[in-house]
Amino acid sequence: MNLVVGVDIGNSTTEACAARLGPAGVEFLGSGLVATTGVKGTSANVDGVEAAVRAALKTSGASLGALRQVFVNEATPVISGLAMETITETLITESTMIGHDPRTPGGAGLGVGDTVAFGELDGCSPGDEVIVVVPVGVDFAVVSKTLNAALERGVELRGAVLGNDDAVLVANRTDRRIPIVDEVRLVASVPLGMRAAVEVAAPGRTIRTLSNAYGLATVFGLDAEQTRAVSPVARALTGIRSAVVVRTPSGEISDRRIPAGSIELRGETATLRIDVGEGAEAIMSALERITPLLDASGEAGTNVGGMTASVKENMADVSGVDPAEVRIGDLLAVDTFVPRDVRGGLAGEVALENAVALAAMVRTSHGPMRQVAEAVAERLRAAGAEQVEVVIGGVEAEMATRGALTTPGTDRPLVVLDLGGGSTDAARADRSGSTATVHVAGAGDLVTRLIAAELGVPRDLAEQIKQAPLAKAESFFHLRLEDGTVQFSEDPLPPEVFARVVVLGTDALVPIPGRQGLERIRQVRRTAKHRVFVVNALRALKQIAPYGDLRQIGFVVLLGGSALDFEIPELVADALAPYGIVCGTGNVRGTEGPRNAVASGLVLAQAAG
Repeated sequence: MNLVVGVDIGNSTTEACAARLGPAGVEFLGSGLVATTGVKGTSANVDGVEAAVRAALKTSGASLGALRQVFVNEATPVISGLAMETITETLITESTMIGHDPRTPGGAGLGVGDTVAFGELDGCSPGDEVIVVVPVGVDFAVVSKTLNAALERGVELRGAVLGNDDAVLVANRTDRRIPIVDEVRLVASVPLGMRAAVEVAAPGRTIRTLSNAYGLATVFGLDAEQTRAVSPVARALTGIRSAVVVRTPSGEISDRRIPAGSIELRGETATLRIDVGEGAEAIMSALERITPLLDASGEAGTNVGGMTASVKENMADVSGVDPAEVRIGDLLAVDTFVPRDVRGGLAGEVALENAVALAAMVRTSHGPMRQVAEAVAERLRAAGAEQVEVVIGGVEAEMATRGALTTPGTDRPLVVLDLGGGSTDAARADRSGSTATVHVAGAGDLVTRLIAAELGVPRDLAEQIKQAPLAKAESFFHLRLEDGTVQFSEDPLPPEVFARVVVLGTDALVPIPGRQGLERIRQVRRTAKHRVFVVNALRALKQIAPYGDLRQIGFVVLLGGSALDFEIPELVADALAPYGIVCGTGNVRGTEGPRNAVASGLVLAQAAG
């Protein structure tokens, strides 16, 4: 009997399956899983393949010297080049806005008056309506004493803007309840002698007037054209507890359109050019009209042009092929929002701006995989497998189908959805043995990038947010989980997670920085998964379904690392339910879950001849 190993090189992980082939059939021995080294389908994969082979042999108790054959998949290189193309940008000049949201503003309500420096408050006359601007370094006791003195003289003190974190202390010592915003880092840049409005909402609420374009129009007496110009300010202030808006006569507030660039999609019979600014729906509609996609390119000098060019150049560099041979085989466009600093703000204000994310799947010739196979053979022979032969075994999706059929309770006809890190692959296996396959761009890596971009968190934290449920540490001894249930702890929780939203990691609670609520983070996570996996599942299945009719598909088996996710299978199953499709997560060989399907399929394909 020959000792063989099937190896599936994926975008994120490399899986291996060890088995013995003989007259009696296939005897599966063990499996291995390691992180993929380098870009899938390139010579940099060799280290990962060797590690996966060694891991599979170790679990099977076999020696490297007895290894005779290694079967590797035809790994289509996938680079999820991501162009986060901002379509609009809130631009505010002359320092006209403080869309601030300190943790503890003081007072409550809306105050309108002229900005005046703290040192000039003594010179204000009775009846003057003022907003006092207090620089950093002034003690709260001095501030409250000076404000009370001004109120006693009859000055109409309507609000205060502080550089220090003293709003509550000042509010508790001031004779009249006024809105106070603090922690303004660039308080020295607040224009003086200008009409301003300060609004602070009650705890648990958000501002209403300054986040409403018509509220701003009422406060500052704006006409229709001025209201249109000021609407970006209102949008940027939505959902916060406190804000200051200063109207400067020479200031310009505009929502200007940034040239987003266009992308050219070339099919077999037509070529379409779509402006990225039209959004993801327009791009995907155009892609559907020209499928199959032969290549795509972006307009030179734009973000999308740089992304498409970079993807092709990177693929050419790592694979050693001529850039002219590299083609973009599929695209996935996703509408999203990204936080952007508001130009002209004084306290680090950000606004969520419309953006389009583009994931691209690169297609090259089979030359790189032959190079990978030769390099793997050389490495294994040098390590002691002197008689080993490395063979390119077959197309991923077809091999995944063979592996999926080892799931108990499955039979042909069958459709497999392989949910990986860089691409979503679908394959249909009929009773006659014929198969149809399709690869579409976008999977787990794109979801991670969308979460990171929209929440403004590091990518490693976004990966953890993607993989695990959330909770809120409401005390030192209990968590409220995202499903509303409560989990108690006998030992006190770490102090750094108190009153924070946390990820329920396998080893520890991971606090999420910032002040976004649990529901907001959960919504971003689920929306990103829906926009990538559900959309890709539907478009992949439509391409392989008989006559493009999803109702002709009876059973779908989910495979791949993303099929282990705690909510992706549910989202995909819910989307397929209206078509009468039975959808579930595979269990390869009855032991491996949704993993190892391609590696097992490679071995089964060789055994079948």
